[in-house]
Amino acid sequence: MRPGMTNMRKVLDRIEEIARKCGTAAELAQAAAGKSRFADVLDGSQKNKGAAPKGRADARSSADDLRKLVSRYAEKHNIDEELVRAVIQIESGWKPDAVSSKGAKGLMQLMPRTAAMLGVEDAFDPEENIGGGVKYLAQLTDKYEGDVEMALAAYNAGPARVDAAGGAPFSETARYVRNVMALYHRYREES
Repeated sequence: MRPGMTNMRKVLDRIEEIARKCGTAAELAQAAAGKSRFADVLDGSQKNKGAAPKGRADARSSADDLRKLVSRYAEKHNIDEELVRAVIQIESGWKPDAVSSKGAKGLMQLMPRTAAMLGVEDAFDPEENIGGGVKYLAQLTDKYEGDVEMALAAYNAGPARVDAAGGAPFSETARYVRNVMALYHRYREES
């Protein structure tokens, strides 16, 4: 990564964090009506967060609740909590109602067949999704004998494709692995 890009990534990460905490752009714009300072906008949007908007699973779970789930399942399946947090950040940006263009669902972006294999009935339920996703990540880490990068490639592209290619089968999978690993290392340094 180029030297100046590190700071840009930090700024973008912080913007994502603020957006997750404060709501959508429309909610922020509504909160901003008549306010001139960014801090006032944030304070106003936090006060308007009382009732959960319909159809938003993430409104049911606070960031603290999600982190507790990550911690519990990471410990249960003997996976680094920071790795799980990095996967969730890259996969869904901590949005329990996220759906990919390929049909992956929830925080850890489980494909329907993978979710069914793991016993996940509601991929949008944070506890089921995190429980299943961490279990799957642990299975892949075991399959690849602790090789986290291979496990991440398989998590992203599927184990059959990774096995056939002997590693990341696509450039987007290689980029995914790099991004998760960079965030994983950053989280480990911070803890």
